[in-house]
Amino acid sequence: MASSTNQTIRVAGCSVNVMRGGKGPPLLFLHGAGGNPLWLPFMASLSEHHDVIVPDHPGFGRSESPDWLDQLSDLAYFYLDFIDALGLDQVHLVGHSLGGWIAAEVAVRSTRRLRTLTLVSAAGVHVKGVAKGDIFVWSQEERVRNLFADQRYADQRLAQPMTEEQSDIAIKNELATADLAWQPRFYDPQLRKWLHRIDVPTLIVWGDSDKIFPTPYGEAYHHLIKGSRLEVLPACGHLPQVEKADAFADLVRRFAAEHVA
Repeated sequence: MASSTNQTIRVAGCSVNVMRGGKGPPLLFLHGAGGNPLWLPFMASLSEHHDVIVPDHPGFGRSESPDWLDQLSDLAYFYLDFIDALGLDQVHLVGHSLGGWIAAEVAVRSTRRLRTLTLVSAAGVHVKGVAKGDIFVWSQEERVRNLFADQRYADQRLAQPMTEEQSDIAIKNELATADLAWQPRFYDPQLRKWLHRIDVPTLIVWGDSDKIFPTPYGEAYHHLIKGSRLEVLPACGHLPQVEKADAFADLVRRFAAEHVA
């Protein structure tokens, strides 16, 4: 498995923890509400063709919680600064769940330094009559089990003991998510009317058994972003990058290769 480095950088007055590995066109991955403490197999796979960059959002994980973080749009502006600070260009921006919402908010503001956009099981929009899963009311076990179609993945995750540090980070991530997405639940009422501004090739990846944001949410993004491509993975829940890691990495890699600078 390709390795990564871990470093702390300072952007917009905030110290941010960043995992990074590989060489090639930059691929910036924005994690979901649960954070992303590990260099996962799909990241290692993508790093064979890309410079893969995986920050902890401000307020999450091992990053600082800055005074300026009041709403999710603050993270969108932060990542525009982050891309500039690292001198990145022609970026393949990939966001999952909460991170997908952030990625969409980034792209409606500016695609100047983006090459492609990939939204994975993304929050951010509301579909009338289609209920979202509410992670704030589920127990910890319910939350884990509802992430996956194949319960073997849930069993593995639930069987892993948590260190004190991991427990503290989980609480930190949950509080940050509540601050950003409590009301309205996981969407911005204003976002859908600006998605037409996204003018880079866009891939939308969803699991057909997503219990957090069912597939009509992926279809909504597909209809709202002109020229986008929707890929629904069978027998897959809310974490395609984990549950279908090889298929997911292949989709993202091929999509990026189709849209070289």
